[in-house]
Amino acid sequence: MAQRHLDPMDPATGSPAADVLPDYLRAQATEFLRALRAHREAGSNGGAPARSRPAAGTGAAGGRAPGTGDHGGEDTADAVLALRRSARRISGTLHTFRPLLDAAWSEHIRPELAWLSGTLAREHAYAARLERLVAALNRLSGAAAFPTQPRGTAQSAGDATAKGSLTVGAAKAGALLDRQLTLARTRAHSAALQALGSSRFHAVADSVAVLASEVPLAPAAAGAELRPLADAAHERLCDAVAALPLVTAGLPYNAEALVHGLSPDPAPHPQDAPWHQVRLLLRLYRYSREVLHGRDTLDDVRLLAAGEALNRHRDASEAAAAAASAARTPRIAPATAYALGVLHADQRHEVEAARFAFQQCWQKEAVSTA
Repeated sequence: MAQRHLDPMDPATGSPAADVLPDYLRAQATEFLRALRAHREAGSNGGAPARSRPAAGTGAAGGRAPGTGDHGGEDTADAVLALRRSARRISGTLHTFRPLLDAAWSEHIRPELAWLSGTLAREHAYAARLERLVAALNRLSGAAAFPTQPRGTAQSAGDATAKGSLTVGAAKAGALLDRQLTLARTRAHSAALQALGSSRFHAVADSVAVLASEVPLAPAAAGAELRPLADAAHERLCDAVAALPLVTAGLPYNAEALVHGLSPDPAPHPQDAPWHQVRLLLRLYRYSREVLHGRDTLDDVRLLAAGEALNRHRDASEAAAAAASAARTPRIAPATAYALGVLHADQRHEVEAARFAFQQCWQKEAVSTA
């Protein structure tokens, strides 16, 4: 396990909160306002929801992959991404360094920023989930269809039947996923537009505009250093990682995850929640390092790799849940249910692969900070 302190090779020293913290928050607030202005300008050119690039080879699954959007839609998507990025950083920084900020102000704006970021993220999440699942269906039912075979090995009758069932069901499974996730995406887009036009959002934007010029610090910030609070964020991350089943993450197969996902219980998989929590804590720790050292530190190379593994974990986990949810649709054909079951198992294996990748990243961090 990694030691409970920042990288000893990092030459940075403690930074006075009265200097560094306000500068960082003002910079993020300025980015937020710049993204908001870009979003409004893009919206005046149509404001259509941005579309994702189509997944390669969508014909096998039969799903209608999202098409490429117009230039205005791409500009809108970029602006929304920038809004989310700055909102997350402001909210995370207020959380980590809250003892040094005005308590009433911080506790009011932080959940509002989290609400905004979460609302804006849903449309992109549904589009990316559909693209991921359609691509997986094509991979599983294409030339190297599930189950795979060693080259030169004759295909058994059972394997041929499995391949045929998957190919038949993949088209209907893709169409079902397309209907469900496109509907969810459309609703998320409407919710985002409604949120951006609401008085609640305008209140958030006004608060961020004030933050761009004035950061309300607590009296305790005078002469205080940020390093101990960043250390505390690292401590919380280490504790959460220590509680993960990293030994299980090194195994190639997790049957319990498959059984739960295909059960009638629609609740999220209980194994995934601790990993999602680690992903959140890792993000908070990265933001604390940005405050102290900027975004181009050597340590961030390892942290980014670990974060990417946890992002893949979340994406695969949510994709598996979407496949399992579609499989619970009443009166679907057996071949469709079979294809969705194979798809669910495939994504749960992706979950295990992401856990293993994170384990490798974290072990490298432990060695480098030993």
